Amino acid sequence: MTSAIGILGTGAYLPAREVGNDELAALVPDTTAEWILRKTAIRSRRYAAPDEAASDLAAGAAQAALADAGLTAGRVDHIIVCTSTGDYPLPPTASVVQQLVGADAAACFDLNAVCAGFVYGLEVARGLIIANPGAHVLLIGVDVYSRFLDFHDRRSAVLLGDGAGAVVLGTVSDGQGILGIDLSTRGDAQDLLRIPAGGSRSPASAESIATGGHFLRMQGRAVREFVLEHIPPSVDKLLANADVRVEEIDCFVPHQANGVLIQELAARCGLADTPMVHVVEQHGNTGSASVPIGLDHAVREGTVKPGGLVLLSAFGSGMSVGNGLLRWGGGPA
Repeated sequence: MTSAIGILGTGAYLPAREVGNDELAALVPDTTAEWILRKTAIRSRRYAAPDEAASDLAAGAAQAALADAGLTAGRVDHIIVCTSTGDYPLPPTASVVQQLVGADAAACFDLNAVCAGFVYGLEVARGLIIANPGAHVLLIGVDVYSRFLDFHDRRSAVLLGDGAGAVVLGTVSDGQGILGIDLSTRGDAQDLLRIPAGGSRSPASAESIATGGHFLRMQGRAVREFVLEHIPPSVDKLLANADVRVEEIDCFVPHQANGVLIQELAARCGLADTPMVHVVEQHGNTGSASVPIGLDHAVREGTVKPGGLVLLSAFGSGMSVGNGLLRWGGGPA
């Protein structure tokens, strides 16, 4: 029987270009820097350089996570890239990352649950290691949403940025690592957040470009209502299954969708007094990279300590929900 499975190392990569609210307000009609801050609690976000794609950001985060875990790329058995903004429709971005980091022995694939992708990826990675005891999985969340923003739509344009976060998973000491994961999807709410064109239902065409079909579209108020309705019951179920009280959580790492929303979510989940990662102010919403970037920040700032209970919470287009509970360890078993 395999040992407990957990995170051996974390890493993150943010592009160099920082876009503040003043710069963004000049691009987005009927918007001011004060309005953006008040509605989102975001002050700035990062945009990838013209020659940077999702794989470049992902490779930077992957190399940092491998270094933190003390592993070479040759020790990686699987690479999972969680993204909805990959380099190409095909091949998978994970295969590009494999080449960039030199993980030649790894089996690679992409996973798309949008902003919930990283937590979904944790469950997939756990299954891979259970099936292959001793394996190492490089799990990366990355998105480059700046390429899909309509700067005439302030509901979405002010929120999103680019970035990548990564972890290395393997066996850890008993009692540590992943204690539980709860996943769910409500396909009947799929219209709340989408990019309408570019897939097999509406391939790229002159018409799809002219009508803005390749830009992200979001029903912001409905997304907020979905999150506040569906995340708390999932958290309650996860904690009950793990026999953990909400008061025992040492660090809350939510998807950094909107700074105002995650404060509301923490209160709704009974976590208002729990230390919470809040990097959205500097990074904006980085999609599937949001949770691993936040986790890496918490580890490096000392908010996450060995033995601490860490709650990860994510939600994304689809509409998908993913919550995970970890007992933070001190390294491999």
